[in-house]
Amino acid sequence: MPYGLVENWEKASQIVLQFKKDNRKVVFTNGCFDIIHRAHVELLEYARSLGDLLIVGLNSDESVRRLKGPDRPIFRLADRAKVLTSLRPVDMVVPFSQDTPLLLIKTLKPDIIVKGGDYTEESVVGAELVRSWGGVVKIFNFIEGYSTTKIIEKLKRK
Repeated sequence: MPYGLVENWEKASQIVLQFKKDNRKVVFTNGCFDIIHRAHVELLEYARSLGDLLIVGLNSDESVRRLKGPDRPIFRLADRAKVLTSLRPVDMVVPFSQDTPLLLIKTLKPDIIVKGGDYTEESVVGAELVRSWGGVVKIFNFIEGYSTTKIIEKLKRK
């Protein structure tokens, strides 16, 4: 069932509609996923356990640069998407070029949004929107010591 990288939002939306028609739950999470580490994998496993289809919204290279600075991303979108789509929990990766996934969330209308423990339900982009159509927001417990930014800083010091 893995769909891999789906760059066409309309195609992704059609897949979501089919899942919902079959009364199956669609889960969404998003991020830069620049250097995949344990916390990412555990968040993805948790997110997938909540539903039948896990979609990862993936920030474009330009979006990552705006959010994280001119030295990021470390890996380009195609590389990050390849790593994500190879992970068992991930069914679909959908890139977005905006600074937030709000438009993508509006398009896909997931049942559940999952974010890491460095977020609160109130700070999750799209939370109110998802709740407006009966969806929920879940926060995965933050795993201390895992942060792509901190990993990069540590490597620069060595």
